[in-house]
Amino acid sequence: MPAYIARPVTVFPTHQITTDQIADDIRHHHPDHPKLGAILRIVGNTGVATRYFTRPLDAPTVAGTAGVGDRAAAAFADALDLAAEAARRTLTLHRLEPGDIDAIITTHSTGWSVPNLDIHLINRLRLNPHVRRTALTTLACAGGTQALIRAVDMATMRTQPKVLVVAAEVISAVYNHADDAVEHMIYKALFGDSAAATVVTAQPLGPGLRIATPEDTYEHVLPDSLTRYNGRVDATGFHFDSTKAALTAADDVLPDLLKWLGPELVDFGVIHPGSQRIINDTARALGLDAHDTRHSTDTLAEEGNLGGPSVLRILERTHTEPPTPGSRGVMVAYGPGFNTAAIRGTWHA
Repeated sequence: MPAYIARPVTVFPTHQITTDQIADDIRHHHPDHPKLGAILRIVGNTGVATRYFTRPLDAPTVAGTAGVGDRAAAAFADALDLAAEAARRTLTLHRLEPGDIDAIITTHSTGWSVPNLDIHLINRLRLNPHVRRTALTTLACAGGTQALIRAVDMATMRTQPKVLVVAAEVISAVYNHADDAVEHMIYKALFGDSAAATVVTAQPLGPGLRIATPEDTYEHVLPDSLTRYNGRVDATGFHFDSTKAALTAADDVLPDLLKWLGPELVDFGVIHPGSQRIINDTARALGLDAHDTRHSTDTLAEEGNLGGPSVLRILERTHTEPPTPGSRGVMVAYGPGFNTAAIRGTWHA
């Protein structure tokens, strides 16, 4: 039995922050940094022009000095608001009522809450209290694809299911001036906040990505790669660290990904915009050009690296210029660990 990923809906917060504003903020907080000139050049070359934060750049929980408790509470509250709005708009778009949903899968890594996003959304949306639920909490950038993989598993195993998938990240929570290494400065300019939602079903709700079987999903953890990207928490807040080996992490997993994908060419890609290099390296390996991956590049430029919601946003953009029916595509995302998640399918119209 196939599964269908319906058109997603993405919600952005109200504070649009330019890269020039972030560069000025770095200058202000780190005027004597020995690598300030190099940092500003790299920040200007990230490929990101604007991104959206849930709070102003100078808020205590962003560029300010709020501690981890305040940052965690603010990040989760903002993520929940975005997630609930994205879910409501998705249900409305596909003419579904809350009671129509059989399962909910959420992904969220920024902030902290017990219970987590799934149970909060069951209450906020008034879903069936018996709805099946899965909360993915530490997958970060790979979370959106991983959540869709779990939804495909569920949609192909159960009778006529409707699985609500919601991804939310307030990555401005890791914008922290206690971090002054070059890679931390880059992350200040790279990340943006958002939430996105979609519905995965056994019967199509309209145009979208058709997944023939669960064998068309891929999960991989690169051995001995725990520190390439990883999170850290201390009294000053949340932090996102990486090593120099992170620069080639995608290249290291692409041979195995291509082996799974097989010799048949793909026509389009939904590639997580971890950086312009990640988009380019993945596209080159898949035999795709800049036009084929324009939605990933545009998302990076206009909204930044959105973490888990990114692939849903790129899939939403794909609906605005849909591929030819029957075209073969692949969704790929990378996350801390170093883990890779991918889905291959055909475009259903």
